[in-house]
Amino acid sequence: MGKHKKNKHHGHGSSSSSSSSSSSDSSDNEYKHLPKHERKMRKKMRKQMKKGILPKGTILPGAPGYHGGAPGHHGGAHGHHPQSGYPAQPGYPAQPGYPAQPGYPAQPGYGAPGMAPGMVPPPGQANYSGGGFAAPGAGYPAAPNPGYPGGYPQGTVPPPAGYSQPSGYPAQPAGYPAQPGYPAQPGAPGGYPSGGTSYPAQPAAAGYPGQQPAAFQGAGGAGYAPQQPGYQGGAPSYPQQGPGGMPPQHQPPQQPAYSGAGVPGATTGMGAMNISGGAGGQGEVARPTVRPAKPFSPEQDAEILRKAMKGFGTDEKAIISVISARTNQQRQQILTMFKTMYGKDLIADLKSELSGDLEELIMGMFKPTTYFDAWSLHKAMTCVGTKEAVLIEILCTRSNAEIKEIVECYKKHFSRSLEQDISSETSGHFKRLLISCCQGNRNELTPDQQQRLAYQGLEGVVDRALAQQDAQKLYQAGEKMIGTDESAFLTVMAVRNHYQLRATFQEYQKISGKDILKSVKSEFSGDVEDGFKALISSAMNRPKYFADLLHKSMAGLGTKDSTLIRIIVSRSEIDLQDIKEEYLVHHHKTLRTAVAGDTRGDYEKLLLALIGN
Repeated sequence: MGKHKKNKHHGHGSSSSSSSSSSSDSSDNEYKHLPKHERKMRKKMRKQMKKGILPKGTILPGAPGYHGGAPGHHGGAHGHHPQSGYPAQPGYPAQPGYPAQPGYPAQPGYGAPGMAPGMVPPPGQANYSGGGFAAPGAGYPAAPNPGYPGGYPQGTVPPPAGYSQPSGYPAQPAGYPAQPGYPAQPGAPGGYPSGGTSYPAQPAAAGYPGQQPAAFQGAGGAGYAPQQPGYQGGAPSYPQQGPGGMPPQHQPPQQPAYSGAGVPGATTGMGAMNISGGAGGQGEVARPTVRPAKPFSPEQDAEILRKAMKGFGTDEKAIISVISARTNQQRQQILTMFKTMYGKDLIADLKSELSGDLEELIMGMFKPTTYFDAWSLHKAMTCVGTKEAVLIEILCTRSNAEIKEIVECYKKHFSRSLEQDISSETSGHFKRLLISCCQGNRNELTPDQQQRLAYQGLEGVVDRALAQQDAQKLYQAGEKMIGTDESAFLTVMAVRNHYQLRATFQEYQKISGKDILKSVKSEFSGDVEDGFKALISSAMNRPKYFADLLHKSMAGLGTKDSTLIRIIVSRSEIDLQDIKEEYLVHHHKTLRTAVAGDTRGDYEKLLLALIGN
């Protein structure tokens, strides 16, 4: 019986074992297609389930729903919570199918094996699903900002939301390609390589280098877009970055759209200039006929002059070609060098060698211009009868600096006071006018006003309200009253600069309906009339004023050589070219023709050389 039971039990056991073995063999045969290590894993996991190490219902390798190393995806029969998407623990080798150890807390956002916490998978592995990487969305930041053009390259992970590239961040191995319109971050050399269409790195908290301020209007009048290295075509508009994009403090400034009118040139605005030496135009630029010689050698010129005057005969052509093509300052250097080299006075030698009325002309060319003016004033007041026209011409047309130099030079060379000589030789309101001019205190343009005059014309430097006020004062002092208040005219004429006077005369015409010159002629007479007319004519159009004086010096019988010489010599380095043009316009012949008809010999040749062709 016992044997029978034993045999029966043994047989039953054998049957169970056989059944279990048969079931195991059947199961093993069913999963023979699995890799060897997964089959081993199945056996090992089954044993662990039997021992209670693993909960029953754990999905084994090869079974539906198995994801490799993440047991219990669908929850087991024992109520275990699902654990899908929880990453492996740090340092645990990524073995496909190897289950995570129970009891370890899940670490959301955990990186790849061997990487420090918080780091993201390497480029190209954002969707890596092997053991140990977090499931998508477990700890990664939100998707790139939709406003960013083009997003991040495929297979890469954007930086955490709200973070900018840290300063000094090392270059990425592969580099992120430059995105259109996205400027390089400040302080990140080598971070993102610059593409062919990218912008150069921008300085922190500053605009774009080399660009004009936002208020600058280019040639097209529609914003600006100067070319920069790497700049191609029109300026792209920058997207609005949200909290996950570029921080506001690093966003590039918004620029107006490029009009496509090209790069503003260096001469932008030059078209607004009216460069006119005559007619009192805006932006006057005086044009001389004599300019500094370059190169210039006083020693060489002294040798040429000495050779031309040495021996029998004189080479007038060589002398004239040298002294007429040098400025007053260069002639004085030649004068000093000639005496140094040969111990002789060049002026005395020239006067003895050249013919005609040359003494005054040679002195005017070789003496400083302020000395020649002082000499002319002294001569006008010491000769029989005072030549008021000379006083008017010089004192009413020279600048403040020139007047002050003339006063000093007069006292130095003639040991007299210019103002005292004027007081003793003139009288009345004419004397007061000349003494006012002798102070050299007229309002003059500042450098800033001169620049505005060049680009904006008369309105850029005049006070129109003051002009209207002065015009009303002149009208009240003359046309609108019986008699004339000369002091009111003197106050305006002797103080205001020439451009302000122009505006005043324009306003006077509007108020009175009469030209200011005609009003002066009807209100004044004699020398004071001539003085005020000289001031008005010089202020309105100085080249024309001198052209008219030259014409008068040669009109009728005889020639006023002193006036002819003084104007041609003194204006040759200032505006003689403009005077020539005004002469032709108003007197219907060239100045050269007029001078040639009234002068002779070397005197004529030297004057014509200064006038030029």
